[in-house]
Amino acid sequence: MVRQATWLCAILIVTQSGVLLADSGLPNLEFNGFGTLGVVHSDERNADFVADPFASEGAGYSDDWSAEVDSRLGLQATLRMTPQISSVVQVVSEKRYDGSFAPAIEWANVQYDVTPDLSLRIGRMVQSSFMTSEHRKVNYATPWIRPPQEVYRLMPVANFDGVDMRYRYQNGSASNELQLNFGGGSVEYQTGSIDASDSWGVSHRTHWGNTTLFASYGELKVSADELTQFFDAYRLFGPSGEKLASRYEVDGKRMRLMNLGASYDPGTWFVMGEWARSSSPSLLGEGEGAYMTFGYRIAEWTPYVGVARAKVTSNTSEPGLNAALYPPPFAEGAQVLNGILNELISSGMQQESITVGARWDFRPGMALTAQYDHIDMRSGSSGGLINQQPEFTPGERINLFSLALDFVF
Repeated sequence: MVRQATWLCAILIVTQSGVLLADSGLPNLEFNGFGTLGVVHSDERNADFVADPFASEGAGYSDDWSAEVDSRLGLQATLRMTPQISSVVQVVSEKRYDGSFAPAIEWANVQYDVTPDLSLRIGRMVQSSFMTSEHRKVNYATPWIRPPQEVYRLMPVANFDGVDMRYRYQNGSASNELQLNFGGGSVEYQTGSIDASDSWGVSHRTHWGNTTLFASYGELKVSADELTQFFDAYRLFGPSGEKLASRYEVDGKRMRLMNLGASYDPGTWFVMGEWARSSSPSLLGEGEGAYMTFGYRIAEWTPYVGVARAKVTSNTSEPGLNAALYPPPFAEGAQVLNGILNELISSGMQQESITVGARWDFRPGMALTAQYDHIDMRSGSSGGLINQQPEFTPGERINLFSLALDFVF
């Protein structure tokens, strides 16, 4: 139970679940932080493994051993202005799409506690799509070096600017929390940005003894300038191109995400898992992801093992335009568009992975974790790898070894 309480304290330090401040008068300002110093090795030499799909480089092709995949530093300031009003700003520095470690704002909001059980927030927050969404970047508060990408990559835009409501209530011996949010956000990558508008979500978490149950559902509109220009090119090919563009374009269409999770942690051991499904009547298609992790605590050590799987449940190929119906050079243009479209459709993550690791909590607030991942990319999938070289073969297997020092302060 001591280790479980330690992880819980780490979560409370760097999330919005609640921050305990001194009662020596208001206003009261508190600073906290977290970080990871990590290295990753991949045996795939013709592509890069990354934890963030929008990062510019990773482990494998760019670096045999990369210190940029998991390393980050986060700082948080919490200001309690009155007994009911508080604000928080959290800044995270990690590898970005432009190759820099420029700090980015993860949280920036004001919270008003209407009652001890009801709170409202406005500003920048994180979608409550998954069990560990709000502290997914605080590796010290999770059993792995990084959350299972088979599930956590299903949400393209995690941060949002908007409003949030939380309501906590008791049901017998079970404590519950209902959360509602609405807003929009964006994430930048090397050649553009992905924008999410009119996003809303609802989640419910129940703590009952050693058991935690979680469920969420959310919707958002996703748009990307590059995709809009790509499908505008299809429309130049008349009714057939217009039909394909209407079928696969992303702008104006809603993406839906559903998640179910559970964990059981009596103290000496734990088991946790999640299942998620995303769907969109567009290029994004439909996909599912799931993982299960089991760990056992022996003094300061926590060995763990996990399995995960991701699959695409929609079509992964499209005949596209019939190039024979068009004269040169339009025929060649149609073939180029069809090739790009099929690359995009087939880029959904399809893989199975096995994870084995061990964590050593050698002192309060600090832990050293070693982790091995074997990833089997199925059905010709690239498994979320970036910087793919001409020699890269999709659908292969890769092995990762990661070592990370996590800390909170």
